[in-house]
Amino acid sequence: MNENVSCENVANIEKYLRKVDYIIRRKGREILFDFNITVPQFSALQILINQGNMTIGELSQKMALACSTITDLIDRMEKAELVVRKKDEKDKRVVRVEVLPNGYDILEKVLNKRIDFLSGKLSDFSDEDKNKLHLGLKALYEAMKDES
Repeated sequence: MNENVSCENVANIEKYLRKVDYIIRRKGREILFDFNITVPQFSALQILINQGNMTIGELSQKMALACSTITDLIDRMEKAELVVRKKDEKDKRVVRVEVLPNGYDILEKVLNKRIDFLSGKLSDFSDEDKNKLHLGLKALYEAMKDES
């Protein structure tokens, strides 16, 4: 394969990844709206559920947002009964954010709706094509994951 074709393929892959990402994000925001949760709240839930309870400062670093912004976010999430602040077991001076059952429930429902959306879009793909897409995206992720 000549270099021009290879560069064109990479440019097309990048273009379609951007387009797919845009559509998934747009649909994701629609789904979140249906559950009365914001994108930052959903992101915070994902981080807390996947990485465990953390302090406001730790969550602030993970989300790359100011502590004051995270404090406001957690205040709203507490009012919605998604999370609760709890004193650390070992050091009572430390306050950690813990996800409540309602937070787990909303995360699961949102992810299921997103999977349903994608499943509908993939319904005309053969199992072999779905598998190739899965393996290709996984390989790309593996090659890129240390960059984040």
